[in-house]
Amino acid sequence: MTQPPDVRLVALYARVSSDRQDVDLSVAAQLRALRDYAAKHGYVVAREYVDEAESGRVADRPQFRRMLEAASQPDAPFQEILVWKFSRFTRKREHAVAFKSMLRRRGVRVVSITEHADDSPTGKLMEAIIESVDEFYSENLAQEVTRGMREAAARGFWIPTYAPYGYRKVYVQDGAKQRPKLALAPPADAVVRRIFELARSGQSVLGITRILNAEGIPTTNGKRWLKTTIHQMLTNEAYAGTLIWGRNAKDGGPPIRVEAAVPAIVSRAAFDHVQRLLKSRAPKQVNPRRIASRYLLSGLVRCAPCGTSLTASEAKSGRYTYYVCQSKIKRGAETCTTPRLNAPRFEQLIIEQLRDHILTERNIRALVALVDEEMDGLAREQRDKLATIEQELDELNRALDRIWRVIETTDLEVADAAERIREHQQRKDQLELAADDTRRALAERRQLLDSAAVIAEFAKDMSRFLLTSDIMETKAFIRSFVKRITVRPGRAVIRYTIPMPDDSPVGRTDASEVALDGDFMSSVRAGGREGTRTSDLHDVNVAL
Repeated sequence: MTQPPDVRLVALYARVSSDRQDVDLSVAAQLRALRDYAAKHGYVVAREYVDEAESGRVADRPQFRRMLEAASQPDAPFQEILVWKFSRFTRKREHAVAFKSMLRRRGVRVVSITEHADDSPTGKLMEAIIESVDEFYSENLAQEVTRGMREAAARGFWIPTYAPYGYRKVYVQDGAKQRPKLALAPPADAVVRRIFELARSGQSVLGITRILNAEGIPTTNGKRWLKTTIHQMLTNEAYAGTLIWGRNAKDGGPPIRVEAAVPAIVSRAAFDHVQRLLKSRAPKQVNPRRIASRYLLSGLVRCAPCGTSLTASEAKSGRYTYYVCQSKIKRGAETCTTPRLNAPRFEQLIIEQLRDHILTERNIRALVALVDEEMDGLAREQRDKLATIEQELDELNRALDRIWRVIETTDLEVADAAERIREHQQRKDQLELAADDTRRALAERRQLLDSAAVIAEFAKDMSRFLLTSDIMETKAFIRSFVKRITVRPGRAVIRYTIPMPDDSPVGRTDASEVALDGDFMSSVRAGGREGTRTSDLHDVNVAL
């Protein structure tokens, strides 16, 4: 049946990422608010998508992916996606830009019912600021969570989601909480022991894989064994009783190592013997020339005439650095008219453009009033949440009082009601944590925007950040504002991730064009193949 032309079909998307957040941002509360908003504004709800226990910093969420796939169809079942807050859609700025841009091209808008931002340039900038604040909050929260995980790991608790093959998680009481530790899981632990015995007897990783598959021994998920799985098991120190956590921890701290925290399946001597065997068979490892590019604009610059990327390259043992079109590198200098660009000068030009066009006191001050108004709305939302939490706390306290009165006045034993009391107490603990978080959020939101002077100083700090931070931080900062840079002879166009406000030096647009004079160009009179850094580049003239 065809819908009337004035009916707007919408999808509702709700997400929670943890028990702690589930209190003040529960799926039920989000969906209730979204349905009420849709009914009030004349929308027809076509689909509902819910992701539970899924981080907003990860794009690979099951229902989120289903929603994007549905929106990408020629006959998409909805024209808008309603979310409680933009942070429910994603907490990662680059994901927000990419997915919203993709949806917008297909005629689908993402609308926050509590953070209103229209499709005007100012509205988009407002939305970007809200998302940036949410991403900052998420990063800050992640640091707090990581600290808690590090502390738990140091005390011998198992932090990863899944137990290694051969173990199972068991929960032990730790004060008011229950935390997981590892216990043996027969008969899988015997399989692990046999894998190590086969390795000690001289079997290769591939040989062990073939033996297990030939004997029909299943993995945890019932699938066939893989070489990578066997190798990971043979190098996992948990099997020797050592708990290790935090090799790739986001806080950058050293990994936690706790001996005898896990029931050992093999002895330390047997484990070390297997490591020596694996190392003796491994191919020689060659360290890469660079772990990561030290050039600020790697991956951002494209050649306008031929559409390929510009690659950062060096000559004369790194004395000269420049960006060069890959067409020149692969097919010769005559294939592209875009000259090589002096890397330090070109990078400095982009930094100056960011400082002059985005991180200006005038731009920031012009937005303070709008953002302050928006934050007032967010504060009202937080106050409403706090009232809801406090109301539920009162109800829980009354329920607990009723249970105790029944125990006191009847033959009911405490043990009979223990499970219900524990459930109420756990919920009460969650609510009290949520109330503290909400009160803290209210205080932080207000402090953030107490005066225009604070915001102006923030803009100056961000400008200084571009000049003083290390290479990785500066690269990440630039990518949060610059989507793409296209270069042609004499010109470069910088496309920003957010549109400029009306009074910006570049005007009401999301791009700026700058001239590239001779100071940015370099030329090679004679020498080897373009893009190499070998000693046959005899005569390189680079404008410095």
